[in-house]
Amino acid sequence: MAEDPLDYARLVREALRDVPRQALRVAASVGLPGEHHFYLTFRTSHPGVAISPTLHARHPEQMTIVLQHQFWDLAVGEEAFSVTLRFGGAPERLHVPFAALVAFADPAAGFGLGFEAEGGPSASGEPVAVPAEAPEVAVPAGNVVDIRSFRRAGREDRED
Repeated sequence: MAEDPLDYARLVREALRDVPRQALRVAASVGLPGEHHFYLTFRTSHPGVAISPTLHARHPEQMTIVLQHQFWDLAVGEEAFSVTLRFGGAPERLHVPFAALVAFADPAAGFGLGFEAEGGPSASGEPVAVPAEAPEVAVPAGNVVDIRSFRRAGREDRED
């Protein structure tokens, strides 16, 4: 069966993944303004993820990184981002495809998004909540975008 060019669930997933991409582009070009900082949780075994074997052994499924005060060489492309962070005092370069993201949050803005693997449970178009806690790092609860609220609001606002 041919792929539907108006597969709205896919279009929404792609649009939502653009939010962390654009936020990271701002951080890469001008730094993090004010108190903004990012929590990024990603699947470490996703194709294209490049982390050291040591980090992968410590985080075989998911890993959360924080971009706040000490990160270097942030590079953001269409499909992935790369950044250097320190783990145990040693610099490590990470390369993460946006498709590997599980969650993105900016606690200073009270904003967060959750993502599911393509073809996974959220492929139906249902949103995925940002986890309250990620491995080793708490992801603060904030204004999680839930597409269902827009659907309900649209129905309530219509006059039939």
